[in-house]
Amino acid sequence: MSKMEVKTSLLDNMIGVGDMVLLEPLSEETFIENLHKRFEHNEIYTYIGSVVISMNPYKSLPIFTADKVEEYRNRNFYELSPHIYALADEAYRSLRDQDKDQCILITGESGAGKTEASKLVMSYVAAVCGKGQEVNKVKEQLLQSNPVLEAFGNAKTVRNDNSSRFGKYMDIEFDFKGDPLGGVISNYLLEKSRVVKQPRGERNFHVFYQLLSGASEDTLKKLKLDRDFSKYNYLSLDSATVNGLDDAANFRTVRNAMQIVGFMEDEVQSVLELVAAVLKLGNIEFKPESRVNGFDESRVKDKNDLKEMCELLGIEQSVLERAFSFRTVEAKMEKVSTTLNVAQAYYARDALAKNIYSRMFSWLVTRINESIKAQTKSRKKVMGVLDIYGFEIFEDNSFEQFIINYCNEKLQQIFIELTLREEQEEYVREGIEWTNIEYFNNAIICDLIENNQNGILAMLDEECLRPGTVTDETFLDKLNTVCAEHQHFESRLSKNSKFLTDHSLPHNCFRIQHYAGKVLYRVEGFVDKNNDLLYRDLSQAMYKANHSLMKLLFPEGNPAKVNLKRPPTAGFQFRASVGTLMKNLLTKNPNYIRCIKPNDKKAAQVFTDSLVCHQVRYLGLMENVRVRRAGYAFRQPYEPCLERYKMLCKQTWPHWKGPAREGVEVLLKDLEVPEDEFSYGRSKIFIRNPRTLFFLEERRRQCLEDLATLIQKIYRGWKCRTHFLLLKKSQVVVAAWYRRYAQQRKYQKIKSSSIVVQSFIRGWKARKILRELKYQKRCKEAVTTIAAYWHGTQARRELKQLKEEARRKHAVAVIWAYWLGLKVRREYRKFFRANAGKKIYEFTIQRIMQKYFLGLKNTMPSMSPIDKSWPARPYLFLEGTHQELRKIFHLWRCKKYRSQFTEEKKAIYEEKLEASEIFKGKKALYPSSVGQPFKGDYLEINKNPKYQKLNSVVDEKVLLADVVNKINRANGKGASRIFLLTKKNFVLADQKTGQVKASVPLPDLSSVSVSTQNDGFFALKLKEGTPSAAKGDFLLSSDRLIEIITKLHRTGAASAEREQISVDISDEFLVQFKQDKVCVKFIQAGPKNGNSVTCKRKNNRLLEVSVPSP
Repeated sequence: MSKMEVKTSLLDNMIGVGDMVLLEPLSEETFIENLHKRFEHNEIYTYIGSVVISMNPYKSLPIFTADKVEEYRNRNFYELSPHIYALADEAYRSLRDQDKDQCILITGESGAGKTEASKLVMSYVAAVCGKGQEVNKVKEQLLQSNPVLEAFGNAKTVRNDNSSRFGKYMDIEFDFKGDPLGGVISNYLLEKSRVVKQPRGERNFHVFYQLLSGASEDTLKKLKLDRDFSKYNYLSLDSATVNGLDDAANFRTVRNAMQIVGFMEDEVQSVLELVAAVLKLGNIEFKPESRVNGFDESRVKDKNDLKEMCELLGIEQSVLERAFSFRTVEAKMEKVSTTLNVAQAYYARDALAKNIYSRMFSWLVTRINESIKAQTKSRKKVMGVLDIYGFEIFEDNSFEQFIINYCNEKLQQIFIELTLREEQEEYVREGIEWTNIEYFNNAIICDLIENNQNGILAMLDEECLRPGTVTDETFLDKLNTVCAEHQHFESRLSKNSKFLTDHSLPHNCFRIQHYAGKVLYRVEGFVDKNNDLLYRDLSQAMYKANHSLMKLLFPEGNPAKVNLKRPPTAGFQFRASVGTLMKNLLTKNPNYIRCIKPNDKKAAQVFTDSLVCHQVRYLGLMENVRVRRAGYAFRQPYEPCLERYKMLCKQTWPHWKGPAREGVEVLLKDLEVPEDEFSYGRSKIFIRNPRTLFFLEERRRQCLEDLATLIQKIYRGWKCRTHFLLLKKSQVVVAAWYRRYAQQRKYQKIKSSSIVVQSFIRGWKARKILRELKYQKRCKEAVTTIAAYWHGTQARRELKQLKEEARRKHAVAVIWAYWLGLKVRREYRKFFRANAGKKIYEFTIQRIMQKYFLGLKNTMPSMSPIDKSWPARPYLFLEGTHQELRKIFHLWRCKKYRSQFTEEKKAIYEEKLEASEIFKGKKALYPSSVGQPFKGDYLEINKNPKYQKLNSVVDEKVLLADVVNKINRANGKGASRIFLLTKKNFVLADQKTGQVKASVPLPDLSSVSVSTQNDGFFALKLKEGTPSAAKGDFLLSSDRLIEIITKLHRTGAASAEREQISVDISDEFLVQFKQDKVCVKFIQAGPKNGNSVTCKRKNNRLLEVSVPSP
C-alpha cells in the first residue's frame, strides 16, 4: 500500500456511529436510536470498543460470503466496518501470532442469534486457517458437530424456531502454525423437562420430529414407530410443523453429519432406538389397583407400548413393569419395598424418560469429543467458543431460569472484571496513569446465590438432604429466614416489612434483583428439580437391558456396585460446572459478542424499542460503554493516525520524514487541540472525548474536499494540455498525409493523360496498317473467287454431259428389260393360267415359315421355367402359332426341369405351392417367406443332446421343430416354448428343461386363426368337448408362421381319417382361454411405438396386438 493511499476505516461512510464509545451525547435513548438507525440500513453489527453487538436481522444478508471472509482476513479490527468476522480474525491472529489462548463469549436471550453467531465464528476460522487433507477433515468434523447437537439439543420455542436448550462451550485446539488439531465440547444443563412437557406454542427437541418425518419406512418399522405425531403423548401438536423448517431434509443432514463426525452405523441405530424408546415411554399409561392392605398400586393400562419399548431396549417386560409398580428403599442392611400409586408411577415414567434422553445427550457429546479430540499430545493453542443461554425473564420463572440467570450473573461478573483488567493493562502498557472506575459489582448477587453457608443453592441442597417432610414451602420459609435482610432478595413472607403489602409479589414466590433487573421466581418445583431423583429400581432395570448403550448410561444400576450415597443435586452439579467454566475463561483472552433480538415476531425490518432497551439493560451494555469511556474514548496507533490526518497540517503533508509520534505531536499542536483532550502512549495516541475525534474527522472531510478540488483542477489542466498536444500532433500528421495524397493524385492524373495520348497514337497507326492489310487481302480473295467461279462453271458443264449419257444408258436397259419380260410372258402364258396365284402364295408362305422357324431356332430363350422372355413375332398372321409354340415350349422345359427333382425337393415345392394357395394375397407376411426354404427341423432335435429327453417322448418322425412364444392372457407377454409337429400330434415343451407342457392330437385341432397383417401371431383352436380343449386354445407367436400353418394344413389334408384343418384369416378373432373367450384384435401402430410387434391386455376380454406399419 502506497503512502498516498487512504486506508479504509471504521469512520468512513459510517451510518450512525459504528463504535458506541464514540456516541455523543451518550444516553440510553441515543444508544437505542443509534442501534435502530444502523438496523434500518442492514448494519447489524456495532462495536463497544472490542465488544461486538449483533442484531438478529431475521433474513439473509449478503455479508457472509467468501469475498467478505477475504476482505476481513488479516485486517486491523477498526480498519473496516463492524463485523463478527473482524472479531473472529482478531482472536485467531492473536492466538496464532501472539500465542495467546482466546475465548469468544456469546450471550443474549433466546432468539437473539447466539447459535448462528457461533457458527459464523467457527466457519470463519475454518476458512482462514491452513489447508490440507488432514486439516480439512478436522475442520469438517468440527463444523458437522453442530447439526448433530442442534438436532438433539435445540427446540422450537415461542421466541425462536431453533432455540438452544443447553449451554455449549467448545475448545478448538490449534498447532503452532494455527491449523486446527481437534476440539473438546462441554455441555451445560440440558433442559430435559422439555422431553415430557412443552409450553403451549413450543415443540419437543427437533430429533423427534426429524425422525418421524425423514426416516424411511423400513427404519420406522424397525423402530416400531408411526409417522403420525398425534400418536405420541410427548409431542405437542399445536406447533408440530414449523414454517421454514424441513424436518425430513434436516434428518438426512443429521445422518450425514454423524457419519462425517465418525459415528458407526450401529451407534446411529442405537441412538435412534433410544429416541424411539422415549416416544414409546410417553405412551405408557397407568391405572390404580387396590390391594388387600388398603393401598393403591399402579398397573399399566395397555401393555403394547411397554412391550415394544422393552423389545427396543432388550429388557424383560416383567422387570420394567414391576419397576413402575414398586420402589425398593435400601438403608444399610435393610431393604423395604413400597408400592407406587398412579401419580408416583407417572413421576417415575417421566423421570426415566428425562434421564434416558439427558444421559444419551451427554453420551453424544462424549462420543463427538472422542472423534474430534486432538491426536497429538504436544502443546496446543486453544480458542474457546461459549454459546450459552442468555438472561431469561418469563411470566413464570422456575428452577431452570434461576440457574440460567445465576450463570449469566457469573458471566457478567467475569465480563466486568476482564474488561476493566484489559483497560488497566493497556493503560499500564502504554504508560498512562490509571484512574479507578466506579461500576456496579454484581459479586453480591453471585454470593447471594452460591455462598456455601447462606447461599440459595446451598440452602436448597440442605433442604433436599434433610430428613422429614420437605416441600417447596419449607424451602421458601428457610429463604425468608436467612435472606430476609439481603438488599437483593425480596419475599412477601420475609421479615422485611416493606414487602408485606407488595401485591406484585405472590406468597409462593421470591424475587431477586439481578444486574439485568428484577426477576420473580415461583418456588414450586424447586425441590423436585434439584433432587432430580430416579428410583433405583428403574436404574437397575435399565442396567439389565441388552441394548449396547444402556449399561453405559446407567452404571449406578449395577447390582455389584450399589452406592447408598445420595447422588449430587442438579444445583450442586451446575454450580461446579459453572465454577470450572469460569476458571477456564479466566485463563484466556476474552472476546465478547452480545446478541440482541429486535422484535418478538421473528420479522425482518421490525425494531421494537422497548424490547431492545430491556436487553440493553440486562446485558449491561450502557455500563460497558461507560467503563470504556471512563478513561479515554478512542485510541489508535501513531502510524495509522498520522496516515489518516496528515493532510490537516502543512508540515506533515504529503510526507512526514521523522517518527510517527513526532508527526502526531506536530499535527495536534498545529490544530490547537487542548492538551487535556489527549495523551501520548508508547505506541498509541489516546483521545479522551469523542468530540475531539469528530472535530478531526470534520476537518479531515473538509480537507479531503479541498484536496479533491485541487486534484480535479490539476487533472482537468493536464487533460486539456494533453488534448491540445494530441490535436497539434494530429494536425501535423493529417497535413503530411494530405500533401502526400494531393501529389499522388496529381501524378496519377498526368500519368493517365499520357497513357490516353499514347493509346490514341498507337490506335491511329494500327488502323492505318489494318487498312493496308485489308486491301491486300481483298485483292487476293477476288482472284480466288473468280478462279473458283470459273472452275465451277467448267465442272457443272462436264457433270451435265455425264448425267445425260447415264440417262440414255438407263433408258436403254429398262426398255430391254420390259422387252425380255414381254417375251417370256408370251412364251409361258400357256403354263400359268388357273392355279398360278395359289402356287405362288403357297410358295411364298412356305418360304416365310421356313425363314420363321430358322429364326426361332436361333433366338430360343433359356431353359429356366421362370424366364418369361420370348422372341417377337415377325408377321401378324403368325400370332396364334407364335403363342401356341411359346406355351408348348414352356410346358416342355417345365417337364425337363421337374425330371431333375428329388422326392424331398419335390415335397418342399409342393408345400410352397400350398402356402401360396393359402396365404397369397391374404397375409402381409407371405411375400417375405417365399424366398425362405422350409427346413422343418430347425432345432436338429435328433442330433442335439440337449433335447434327448424330449426326443425320447416323441416316438414319431418330427415334421417341424422350432421355438415359438406362448402368449400369456394376463399380461400379453410371451414365454418361449418348443413346438414339435408329427403326423399325429403337435407338442409344446419348455425350452430350458425340455419338459412337455402340452401334447395335442391333430384330430382335436379344429382350425387356425391368423391376421392379415405382417405379424407372427396365430391361434390353434381346439374342438369343444375334446380332452385337449380343457385348458383352452393356444395363442402363439413365431417368425415362421407360414411354414408352421402350411405343414399343419398338409398333415391334416393327408389323413383320410380326420377333417381338413381350416385356416381363418381375419384381424379380429376369438380365442377360448379355459372358461372365457378373449378377443384378439390387430391394429396398426404409429411410428412412436417402434418396429416391433407388441401385445397388451386392455381388459379381461380384449388383447390388442400393435403391428408396425409396412
